[in-house]
Amino acid sequence: MRNFRTALSMLTCLPAGRNFIPSEKEISHTPICFPIIGLGIGLLLAGIGSGLQRIFPPLLCAAVLTFLSELPTKAFHLDGLADTADGFLSSRPKDRILEIMHDSRIGTMGVLAIAAWSLTKFASFAVLPAELIPPALFFMSLNGRCAMVYHLIFCRYARQEGLGRLVFEQKPYAGLILSVLFSAGLTYAVLPFPYLAMPLLVLAFALLWSLCCRCKIGGGTGDTLGAAEELSELLTLLTLAAIRT
Repeated sequence: MRNFRTALSMLTCLPAGRNFIPSEKEISHTPICFPIIGLGIGLLLAGIGSGLQRIFPPLLCAAVLTFLSELPTKAFHLDGLADTADGFLSSRPKDRILEIMHDSRIGTMGVLAIAAWSLTKFASFAVLPAELIPPALFFMSLNGRCAMVYHLIFCRYARQEGLGRLVFEQKPYAGLILSVLFSAGLTYAVLPFPYLAMPLLVLAFALLWSLCCRCKIGGGTGDTLGAAEELSELLTLLTLAAIRT
């Protein structure tokens, strides 16, 4: 239970309990709960999306959902995507890339990444038929957190110190099994057979993303973990849109 509360406090802005301070050991064991957190956020967003469809026209609903999808995390993972874009697209050596990613200020590439993310997510929601909006919200949240587990499996920690070391060094193999079961099993149960390509593509992307991170900075960081989550959400939406159309 404490592992779940720790994961909740790490991945969301939802309350994990008054005066709750996790230990380093508890933080290192949280990844097994990542897919469970994704499932919970997905159910919440799917319910909200279903209600909004009854209130707003499609384009306005797509815009509202693009914004609301980041509220459970206060755009924490999106910040990681922006920092990663600033560093990886800077054409600098490894040490300088890590310095840029650690800088709290956002750069030009980070702004472009957020703009591209926003437009792609909005467009994906806009083109999906109404009946696919709730499943899209559910599976993008689930697959995003599963991708974080895959990234932890495929990467070592790129920095010498930092909180990320606790989750990268303890390989979450139980979380990997749970992620695959949740992602593939629920896709098979809820969506038609062709949509099984979705969890496979997310897994393949997580592997390629991890290889990219290893080439650029020698491993992963908290920022690349957030980027893996956000990019996997987009991949989920794009896959749903591509198969549907």
